[in-house]
Amino acid sequence: VAPEAAAGGPLALVRTGDVIVLDVEARRIEVDVPADELARRTPDKATVDGYAAPRRGWERLYVDHVTQADTGADLDFLIGSSGSEVSRESH
Repeated sequence: VAPEAAAGGPLALVRTGDVIVLDVEARRIEVDVPADELARRTPDKATVDGYAAPRRGWERLYVDHVTQADTGADLDFLIGSSGSEVSRESH
């Protein structure tokens, strides 16, 4: 969902089966896991090594330019360039 997950941010601690709470109106996304359990988890080393610092290509563009989930996971250089309406045909 966001570059910070690949860089070892909080989303990197999410595991299969975890409940994700999404509040669109409040622009909030959280993992419903106790803080002590999250503190025991570590990001998968292969993911962090493979995606945290790509040198070029699509992965580099993703890390450098995709905004966080709470701001729409959009490309930062496209924000505002086509208005705020998203047509059905766009996805």
